[in-house]
Amino acid sequence: SHLLDPAAAPFYGCLAMALLAVGGGALTVGRDWIGLRAAVALDAVLFTAGTVLGLAAAVVVPYLMAVRHRVEPGQATPVWLLPLVAPMVSAAVGPLLVPHLPPGQARQTLLLGCFALFGLSLLATLVMLPLVFARSLTGGPLPLALTPTLFLVLGPLGQSTTAVGAFADVAPGVVPAPYSEGFGALAVLYGVPVMGFALLWFCLATAHVVRARRHGMRFSMTWWSFTFPVGTCVTGAEALARHTGLVVYAGPAVLLYAVLVAAWGTAVVGTVRGLLRGELLAAPRPAPAAPRPVTARTTSGAVR
Repeated sequence: SHLLDPAAAPFYGCLAMALLAVGGGALTVGRDWIGLRAAVALDAVLFTAGTVLGLAAAVVVPYLMAVRHRVEPGQATPVWLLPLVAPMVSAAVGPLLVPHLPPGQARQTLLLGCFALFGLSLLATLVMLPLVFARSLTGGPLPLALTPTLFLVLGPLGQSTTAVGAFADVAPGVVPAPYSEGFGALAVLYGVPVMGFALLWFCLATAHVVRARRHGMRFSMTWWSFTFPVGTCVTGAEALARHTGLVVYAGPAVLLYAVLVAAWGTAVVGTVRGLLRGELLAAPRPAPAAPRPVTARTTSGAVR
């Protein structure tokens, strides 16, 4: 029933991204707590499950949108990007496993497989993003509760920049020259313009949110859209700072991280408050019943 609901189906991409994020965190941070072997095993399982689920969502959800959901162009929202971003998360966290595989075919296969996932998600996003942008220009602002979802567009932008930086980190010694040098060049030549567009979108989305707040936007679960997409821009800016050596990218990475912490804290407080008050768990209010038509009896007894 969730898959047949056009509002709920795209969120299956979030399920895949959650598994991938926990797997990547196990290898980067969890290794200090559970040991390297356990961290690698946990990441391998979660990466595999998240990638399979993400690929399934990237195919099934757009298919259902075409043949069952019957959506209109005016209904386009950034939520449509969620199932398409999941393979990009796989592309960004997959390179963490490359050094732990046997040299040769295994490492090359995983690295190039992640590169394929990068292309799959990037091209699918480039197809979907114009629909979202056109709707915002021609259809007017999003409903107040959906306005925070504009930040979801930052997800594929920041995550793809993070991914190309991860490719450049592990490519030397895995793929032969000149391809290893090519990954290093791609990290900069792709990341710089994409992060530039991310900055533009960040400002545009912020302006919409400020407007919506002035018009009475209240807290809802869509406020969590301020967290993960901004986090991908943090890692993307950090990757650019690492590969360019420029402070101009290190500074924004720190600033965006502060924004991320503030957004995360705000979302947590709002969620806890809404749960305690019962607002977030309340059933949707039924639409008011239409007034009954007024009848009048004529002298002949006919009813109008």
